[in-house]
Amino acid sequence: MIVPNTVFTRTIASTPTLLILLLVVPVLGGLLGLLLPAFGWLPALNSTEFNLLGFEHLLATPGIERMVLLSFTTSLISTLFAFLITILILASYFNSPWLHRIQRLLGPVLVIPHAAAAIAIGFLITPSGFISRVFSPWLSGWDNPPDWLLPNDPYGLSIILGLTLKELPFLLLIALGVLAQPEIGRTLKAQHKVALSLQYCPMTAFFKVILPTLYGYMRLPILAVLAYSSASVEIPLILGPNTPPTLAVAIMQWFHDPDLSLRIQASSGAILQIAITLLVLATWTLLERLTKKLLLGKLTNGQREVGGMFIKQFTNALTFMMLSMIGFALIAMLLWSFSGFWSFPDLLPQQLVSLHWQSALTQMQAPLWNTLKIALTTALLAIVLTLFVLEAEQQTTKNIAVISGFIIYLPLLVPSIAFLFGLVWVLEQINSQHSFINVVLAHLLFVLPYVFLSLATSYRRLDPRFSAVAASLGASPAKIFWQLKLPLLFAPILIACALGLAISFGQYLPTLLAGAGRLNTITTEAVTLANGASRRTSAVYALVQMLLPALFFLLAWLLPKLFFRASSEDIK
Repeated sequence: MIVPNTVFTRTIASTPTLLILLLVVPVLGGLLGLLLPAFGWLPALNSTEFNLLGFEHLLATPGIERMVLLSFTTSLISTLFAFLITILILASYFNSPWLHRIQRLLGPVLVIPHAAAAIAIGFLITPSGFISRVFSPWLSGWDNPPDWLLPNDPYGLSIILGLTLKELPFLLLIALGVLAQPEIGRTLKAQHKVALSLQYCPMTAFFKVILPTLYGYMRLPILAVLAYSSASVEIPLILGPNTPPTLAVAIMQWFHDPDLSLRIQASSGAILQIAITLLVLATWTLLERLTKKLLLGKLTNGQREVGGMFIKQFTNALTFMMLSMIGFALIAMLLWSFSGFWSFPDLLPQQLVSLHWQSALTQMQAPLWNTLKIALTTALLAIVLTLFVLEAEQQTTKNIAVISGFIIYLPLLVPSIAFLFGLVWVLEQINSQHSFINVVLAHLLFVLPYVFLSLATSYRRLDPRFSAVAASLGASPAKIFWQLKLPLLFAPILIACALGLAISFGQYLPTLLAGAGRLNTITTEAVTLANGASRRTSAVYALVQMLLPALFFLLAWLLPKLFFRASSEDIK
């Protein structure tokens, strides 16, 4: 019940509106700021008449068809691979302790920034990378690095590999999160047991009973993954081809070109990128319908066994191969960061040195401070906004959960490279030169959805009887919130904060665009170094990128234990 005329209740009541404004206005304003230059209206270049010259120049760009095709195919194929592997893992290890072991192994990959993951994969698949060293010369016979095109191959295979390995943990954790919900998980497991009792093999029982229901809960996250991967910049910039690159990378290069007239072409390209993303989403929807039409009859045909043993063995081999690749990539990056002379095909460096770490650490003080300052500010704002909105859900009769549940996905479904360029244009029009504030606002668009989704379940599961008892004893809503609910949510808040920090640490494009290149972070430096700098220095920066989120997740795990231990000792 709301207590009238208090600062706390008024603040809580207004926070949902603020959340909607913070997410909707920058995205819509960014899209508006994209449309005007795309159609020729750019007063800074004395262009105040609407025209289609930007699109004409865009379509006349050499290799534009290849850019579009790369963006479309890499996003669709990588998401399809990630989804299929996720389903195979779930089907093969459903109700098995191995599923949670795989989850613990893949979980840390989720918080690794995309740039760091791309750098690690690059160390693995280059001609002199760790894979060729492991098998040389005893199996391959190579005494010199092989002549292959990975990474930066013209077909986008490296991009597909990088996106798949990054998307897979996310989709797997989303699926496991659905199965962990008491009502859904209990129902699905009961149905699975019934199918087993009817002599269905475990694999067939999963595909016929669990998957049709589970997919409905995974559909929106899958669409978000498709939208992101179609306009991804970090992984294609590091692993993708350069002549031509993907469309998103080309747009970024046009936007930063000294020739300001390319801003119009970049805006037109961003419109085309939105069309590509919509086409990818439409293609996925069409594939859904075709799959449903083709396989619907097989759900009820009574067949108990559909190659279950073969699929399980294939999944075992595939899972082992993926985990091995991730492990080899991390080992290779660690070795390169300490390596001295390392000739091919030696598996290990001839000497290990700390010179690269010493040199990099002296140079990264300013980027590291900027990274921490931006991430801490963004995560704190996201936590406060999320907590206040979730409290407003319980104090008001408005259907805030439905509104916030839709709005919260908006920055994830709209291609970031599209609305961020427009947002930069809007910031230029209002002459906003506060780089730090601009970057924090841009990061908040991507951090807030993940923090909200992380905290919402825990907050909504709080037993309302605690609040009812406290209110019956005369406690105000403010006191119940600060002294009852927040201590009960101490651990989930820390996990959500660590997740928000990890998302902020990995933001490349928002930092580069909103900061106008004035604020260097660990991620922007790592991406720059990955394109032409020393492998050893790139490895150091990529490892620091990984260590930052790992450190804060470790703190999020330790602090509740220390907090509750201290509280129990005080009670004694």
